[in-house]
Amino acid sequence: MKKVKINKESKNKLKDLSSPKGMRDIMNDEYYNFQGFFEKAQEVAIYYGFKPIETPIMEYEEVFTKGVGEGTDIIDKEMYSLKTKGGDYLALRPEHTASLMRAYIEHGMQNMPQPVMFYQYGPIFRHDKPQRGRYRQFFQFDLDSLGSDKSIMDALIIKVGTIILEEAGATNLSVNINSIGDKECRGMYIKELISYYKKNINNLATIDRERLKTNPLRILDSKEEKTKIINEHAPDSISFLCSSCKKHFKEVLEYLEGMGIEYNINKNLVRGLSYYTRTVFEIIENTPTEVSGEEIIPLAIAGGGRYDYLARGLGGKKETSAVGISIGVDRIIAASWYKKLFPRIIKKPKIYFIQLGSEAKLKSLNIIEILRKAHIPIAQSLSKDSLGSQLSIAEKLKIPYALIFGVKEAIDNSVIVRDMSNRSQDTIKIDELLEYLKKIK
Repeated sequence: MKKVKINKESKNKLKDLSSPKGMRDIMNDEYYNFQGFFEKAQEVAIYYGFKPIETPIMEYEEVFTKGVGEGTDIIDKEMYSLKTKGGDYLALRPEHTASLMRAYIEHGMQNMPQPVMFYQYGPIFRHDKPQRGRYRQFFQFDLDSLGSDKSIMDALIIKVGTIILEEAGATNLSVNINSIGDKECRGMYIKELISYYKKNINNLATIDRERLKTNPLRILDSKEEKTKIINEHAPDSISFLCSSCKKHFKEVLEYLEGMGIEYNINKNLVRGLSYYTRTVFEIIENTPTEVSGEEIIPLAIAGGGRYDYLARGLGGKKETSAVGISIGVDRIIAASWYKKLFPRIIKKPKIYFIQLGSEAKLKSLNIIEILRKAHIPIAQSLSKDSLGSQLSIAEKLKIPYALIFGVKEAIDNSVIVRDMSNRSQDTIKIDELLEYLKKIK
């Protein structure tokens, strides 16, 4: 083995060793705070039917250049890239989603019962300007549903994201939401957007003039003060939505209302990644904090949206509808409202939740929440409509009991509990369900 020569000057510098700028060591109570959050988050995720996955910290660079998209800050300015001795171009992951879709394609997950629902967490790397709650190595917790274009999956992702944040101590959440359309209607919107910015080109920041040539949608989330003023009067995407996108967005909002989730429609919200389509959203904790006597405006602690074209963009043979959320864990751990959760054991689901009909689907998440609060984990496929397909999935997963919630049950405030081993079943009132399940657990 070749010896590395260390000169006297290098040895002296060892006394000044520190972690790279924007990165730090996590230890003692802070470490347990992180682990406590991760375990609480995955516990909630499992209760709602999500399964774990862990993707590599490093990927081929093109996974992100093709997935996230050139013309974004992440690709153009923030991604850590390197060339290996073997000539491969790799990158430290700047986000989870492109890696997840690569894994979905690589492992043929499109042949599994759809949608497939995953959670994952770990470090993310971006060469960004370090500031309050923002590091160059930071941690995210992601929830994703792949293989369904149903609007209820958008609502489910937002719902579970808010629950995780509430379990961590957040009490004053708001959801900013928008729809940026799909390939059928976005073209007209972007054309109008380009026309607007060209009329105001002299007032745009230099970097945004370049974006106008490559990725005009990115101008809407510009951090440049000059551009922010221009964006106040920019055309909004909702006005250009096709009938299908309008219907999808309307359904998402109805689900949020049905679940009691307050939202604000932010017509200029686009998020900073090019793969988004239709629904985009951010979750903000509005509790003001004081730093050195100055009130700090609360930061977004979670965000996400739908990414129906990412699979094809990465080279997949067909489009795969998907939606997800990323939660910024560092900001939560540093927040004054964080509960300082501690690690605990996670249970495996013994119940498969089945819903039938629009009325039942609308009330389904409320029942799942009752079960979660009682620490009863479940598996589910809310995007499915037929009894047969859902029972088939329950059998494949070898889950011993099924809860069947149809139109009649929704009206009667009841649910059918089926023993999957012998097909026997009982009809139970929802307010008596927990007591009943205690007897069969």
